[in-house]
Amino acid sequence: MEREKRYVPVTVHFDSDGTMSPMEIEFSDSEIFPIEKIVDVRRAACMSVGAVGERYTCRIRGRESCLWYERGRWFVAAKVKE
Repeated sequence: MEREKRYVPVTVHFDSDGTMSPMEIEFSDSEIFPIEKIVDVRRAACMSVGAVGERYTCRIRGRESCLWYERGRWFVAAKVKE
């Protein structure tokens, strides 16, 4: 399955100590997904699209998905539509 790097708008909560917590991801105007839980945060590579950043492993709609923060922008490894 081919994937592409897609930058997405993310609503983020900042704690008083500066910790970022993504709250929801917007894939399009009609697709906004709340993040139910942040499972893990670590610096990691996204091998499928060739990028490195802070990887947030999140639970969205009961499934784990990865969201990356890279140089001030958020991205996902989205499936390429054929």
